Amino acid sequence: MTPRLDHFLLKARLLSGVLLLAATLPWAPAARAATALHFALDRPVDGTAAPFVLAADKGLFRAEDLAVTMDAVNGAADAIARVASGDRDMALVDINALIRYRDGEGAAPVKAVFVLYNKAPYAIIARRSRGISTIADLAGKTIGAAEGDLAIRLWPAIASRNDIRRDKVRIEKIAAAVREPMLSAGQLDAVAGSTLVSAINLRDRGIPGNDLTVLRFADFGSEVYGHALIVNPAFMASRPDAVAAFVRAIIAGLRLARADQVQALDAVMARMNASASRDIELERWRTALRDAIATDEVKRDGLGGIDAARFEAGIAQLAEDGAFRKRPLAADIFDPAFLPPPPARRLDPDPAR
Repeated sequence: MTPRLDHFLLKARLLSGVLLLAATLPWAPAARAATALHFALDRPVDGTAAPFVLAADKGLFRAEDLAVTMDAVNGAADAIARVASGDRDMALVDINALIRYRDGEGAAPVKAVFVLYNKAPYAIIARRSRGISTIADLAGKTIGAAEGDLAIRLWPAIASRNDIRRDKVRIEKIAAAVREPMLSAGQLDAVAGSTLVSAINLRDRGIPGNDLTVLRFADFGSEVYGHALIVNPAFMASRPDAVAAFVRAIIAGLRLARADQVQALDAVMARMNASASRDIELERWRTALRDAIATDEVKRDGLGGIDAARFEAGIAQLAEDGAFRKRPLAADIFDPAFLPPPPARRLDPDPAR
């Protein structure tokens, strides 16, 4: 054995001995166990799930010492019920569904901690070929509204702010599964829905883009916010650091998904059915960014928070389709304590696509 190699082996043995001794000492720090967190989307993965998918795929949850299990449940009501019961720790749901839930008898004190959609993507989607180009053209027309659709619950407030007599617009209750097919087939003049669902799905059904009129409620006086992260009350109380860590990971995921939208869709498509259209899902994510996430308010104030006065105005608008038992306040619904400081929530300049 050469003197040089002998010296190297001696140093290795000494280092090994030091490490073994350190591991047995009582003051040696133990590896911190990751916090298990069960998170639910309120619908199957699509383009809008990009921040959550990237947070998982790029190790952003692991970097925050979180072991996140993510799945999808059957709509906002199901997601809220599961979070309220503790079956899920956190979920992404429409905050307006949470507001109505909290008004119910015996509702658990579930709160939102981060608003993803600064503007709810509610809209009336109509056919130009049916004579609808502006919101005033809805007079005398028939709008299809799916059971449980939240957009139609805001219609009274939108109609009143745009001088539309509600008795001049017929609302036809339909199943969610036939909403787009009925409009595509000309059985309805318009449907209530979302710019992220119906408006995009209809293009996928072969309706030319220039035959669609998308009347976004946010352009006609709507003050309501949209999807937000909600938390089980017991989990919030016992693991506040984990809640704050999840929020940070989602902000990081959102930034990645916004900076490289093509890469984001690669990750999303890997979790979707093989028949899903990449172009449609990319359009869905870009529409979410443009219409719901990267708004002027967010560019000014940062991601995730609310303006209390606007939030209260939105609750008042929701009340116009029927009074609350006891109208909730913003503090009943939203807890800002888990948000990073504003500088950590700022959006970067608009990226090149």
